[in-house]
Amino acid sequence: MNKAVGIIPARWGSTRFPGKPLHLIAGKPLLRHVWERCRRARRLNSVIIATDDMRIAEAAFNWGAEVALTSPRHQSGTDRAAEVAQKAKEFPYVINIQGDEPLVDPRLIDKLVAKLRSDRKIDIVTAAHPFESAIAASSSHQVQIVVDLSGHALYFSRAVVPFPRNQSEHPRFLRHQGIYGFRRPSLLRFVKWKPSPLERAESLEQLRALENGVTVHVLVTKHGSPGVDTPQDAKALEQKLARGRRRNVSP
Repeated sequence: MNKAVGIIPARWGSTRFPGKPLHLIAGKPLLRHVWERCRRARRLNSVIIATDDMRIAEAAFNWGAEVALTSPRHQSGTDRAAEVAQKAKEFPYVINIQGDEPLVDPRLIDKLVAKLRSDRKIDIVTAAHPFESAIAASSSHQVQIVVDLSGHALYFSRAVVPFPRNQSEHPRFLRHQGIYGFRRPSLLRFVKWKPSPLERAESLEQLRALENGVTVHVLVTKHGSPGVDTPQDAKALEQKLARGRRRNVSP
């Protein structure tokens, strides 16, 4: 009972980008890029795409993915992942991977699994990395995280935290990367809790865990992977992948 499953929640409806999971980037659906990266993780015993949309399910099935059809009533990807985990009792560790981060690092996934296996006191593990610039850190579209000296999350926010009141001090601003590793019981317990006050204020569900006293460990990496929230993001990613291919074939 040491197996880990990677679950990729995917939905069709998106206010800013309808049909995003099947949007083609470099000739492949966005979701397939994510799935292929997850398949490269050595510590995952299975990778499952969780969706309530038959268009996504059929496309994923056709490229060889394992697919779980879930309820259309879920409010978040975490709820969708929990429905799959509820039935997948053979996996004590669940990695919830965002379906719009096509450059997610397989090595990071492996580190999340390893951390859960090595420390029984940790219920949830996630990841963060330093912002590339102060301008990026000031965006309310980016989620910041503050960690304690033991590497545990103190707070998540859409605001700049900590506030640099002393200009001689230069705090390290960390961008939260939306990937989570759960012990299966912790995930099933999490989705049963009602949205908490801080969660509703910031519109960040990870605060529900902190408000209920859950230990959330944070793996801080040098770099992160960009998410795709808009068609413009998808175009920028395609250009980045094209530049990478040109470098690889240059003499």
